[in-house]
Amino acid sequence: MNLSKKLKNRVSELQSYQDNRGRFHHLELNGEISSRMTFEDKETVVWCVNDYLGLMNNKESKQLASEVTEKYGSAYPHATRVAFGETKHHSEFEEELADFVNKDAAYLLNLGYAGICSIIDALTDRHDTIIYDQAVHACSIDGIRLHNGRKFSFRHNSVAHLETQIKRALKRHNPETGSILVIIDGVYSMHGEQAPLKEIVALKKKYDFCILLDDSHGFGVLGHSGAGAAQEQDVEDEVDIYVATFTKAIGSLGAFVAADKTTIDYLRYNTRSQIFSRTIPLSQLLPAQNNLRLLRKEPGRRIKLWNNTVRFQSGLRKLGINIGEPESPITPIQIIGSTDEGFEVLMDLRNNGVFSYLVFYPVVPKGTCLIRMVATYNHTAEDIDHTLDVFKKLTKKYPERLLQNYGVEKVVNSDKQTNIQDEDLLMRSTIQGGK
Repeated sequence: MNLSKKLKNRVSELQSYQDNRGRFHHLELNGEISSRMTFEDKETVVWCVNDYLGLMNNKESKQLASEVTEKYGSAYPHATRVAFGETKHHSEFEEELADFVNKDAAYLLNLGYAGICSIIDALTDRHDTIIYDQAVHACSIDGIRLHNGRKFSFRHNSVAHLETQIKRALKRHNPETGSILVIIDGVYSMHGEQAPLKEIVALKKKYDFCILLDDSHGFGVLGHSGAGAAQEQDVEDEVDIYVATFTKAIGSLGAFVAADKTTIDYLRYNTRSQIFSRTIPLSQLLPAQNNLRLLRKEPGRRIKLWNNTVRFQSGLRKLGINIGEPESPITPIQIIGSTDEGFEVLMDLRNNGVFSYLVFYPVVPKGTCLIRMVATYNHTAEDIDHTLDVFKKLTKKYPERLLQNYGVEKVVNSDKQTNIQDEDLLMRSTIQGGK
């Protein structure tokens, strides 16, 4: 069959809404990244930008980017690091990152998505076994797809099922030739819950495996110094490989991986997405480095972020809206109904000056949707109270869709016991936030 003809008949869930481009997806927000931006020429309170600590637009970092661009150009150094793309700034930033997350060494990644995908590929061969939470981000799923050895998934945040899958894997695993890699997220990007790291670490002490933690939404936000979910749960020393991006808490492009020196030295020479593509340009790296220093110097940013998070989430709960049990600034407004019904609620929000976007099947079960909202340092009390007032109106208009006493929780959790086959899960389409 001709490929073009074949693709014409292969329409994904998101593609089926292509007539709504610009309103449902591929949305155009205007203005500086902040809590208020412009959509369709109207000011709106924005709840979908992961600028947790309000660092994307700080003047000092913007000035650094401007100066280095003026001096060297926006793409400098225009090469891979293993060729001639090394600068002292790259090595210095790696040392600062390793120190911040309490690891021996760190290695910069030009993009988080490609980086973690390639790291999984580099770390494992056909003798190794991968076991992963079914809710890990799409970047990990794509890395797992590359693995030509055994792979098992476990039900989201189910430590009991993880142990079952470890036992299952051990029956076919040769410890003389292979290792077991367990892949989890520190904070899951759709519902905002943390991984049960303490319980997983307890299993690690019982069985011999390595933990790879994607902490893109925990880095800079969780823990007493902002070092992430592992610090928050006091298990930093037990997480073997730590990955996080700069696109969330420190407002820039790029990412990093941190681990023991042996692992980082290996990844430095074997991570294909880094060896065969350009390094992070200084116009992005220097602002990221400066923002990390601001994060460490200004703990008040995290305090305000969490005050805003508590104010917003507690206000929604008082209205009877089902947001599940988030343990992060990610706040999922859980809607019972079809994608079209969820879109209707979303458009009513926007018409009332509140902006976010809709998450639907296959990211969440059929019959439900999420309006994913993220509290940030930039939000004001006025922003939060206005948004809560709008939701109060919508609970009266759509009580069966928004209020938890209409049985949303039952529907949302209905597939948690489903034993999805590993290969089926790997081939599922995903619509998740980019790294």
